[in-house]
Amino acid sequence: MSTLTALPQLYSYGHALDMADDKAGLLRDSSDAAEDVVELRRRFEEDGYLYMRGYLDRDEVLRARASITERLAAEGVTDRNRPHIEGYAAPGGGYAFKPEVTKNNAAIQTLLYSGRLVEFYTRFFGEPIRHYDFTWLRAIGPGKGTNPHCDLPYMGRGTHRHMTCWLPYGDISFELGGLVILEGSHKRMDLLKNYVYRDVDSFCENKPEQVANAHNGNQGFGWTFSGTLSHNPPVLRNKFGGRWLTTEFRAGDFLTFGMFTVHASLDNRTPDRLRISSDSRYQRASDPIDERWVGVNPPGHSTAGKRGRIC
Repeated sequence: MSTLTALPQLYSYGHALDMADDKAGLLRDSSDAAEDVVELRRRFEEDGYLYMRGYLDRDEVLRARASITERLAAEGVTDRNRPHIEGYAAPGGGYAFKPEVTKNNAAIQTLLYSGRLVEFYTRFFGEPIRHYDFTWLRAIGPGKGTNPHCDLPYMGRGTHRHMTCWLPYGDISFELGGLVILEGSHKRMDLLKNYVYRDVDSFCENKPEQVANAHNGNQGFGWTFSGTLSHNPPVLRNKFGGRWLTTEFRAGDFLTFGMFTVHASLDNRTPDRLRISSDSRYQRASDPIDERWVGVNPPGHSTAGKRGRIC
């Protein structure tokens, strides 16, 4: 995979991004400061993210990939006519959200919740940490990426100081389409304050149709708010300013960011490949934690995770 200094035309959520120098760019690589926690904290405050190129053992990540693709193959997500490790989508395959493939998976659990990653967050937070027990695992086939959002509306009932780790299980070219960060967006509380503190799992107790949905377990997050910030990344960038930032990722990289950083993903414009990645969350053990994402079987966005309010 090439390391490019100039970006090709990129697409996100079906929209061509404006590729002018002041509207798109490359993520800052902070692996040079991996052992300097003071500098890492300074960059995180400035950028709202840390991109750690090659911080993890590449072979360990690829072993974790094999454990994922083996399970995806068993579920018919990968093309049965090709080796599952290559990550080709089954004909007609698209979005596959598969958190269950991380459960009782020693390769994933070890990679995400021990060793280098735990050491990183322990040093960064400067005290003992804990992680969510729920792991978001996605295998994204050709098509649209994820629309722009912040993470807090989905996990804001505990601390607001926790961090997301986005980790690719394999090399991700611009065509395959990795994560994109909206530069400086974590500082735009003038634009975020009416959005970011809302809870996708809240519902209006004084609206019968929402109460019925909550009690019946209808699909969806909440019924007043989906957590989406925009369906149009170029228009959102024009509103916020800054640049959409990304790179070509490699197995062994990870990207970490806070709850107020706007992010999305590029479209997968390959004809038949899966983009496999996970999101895991880490916080200070001394901080309160969101009950939706901890325990043997975290309730998540299920009926058990809903919370009523008067609207």
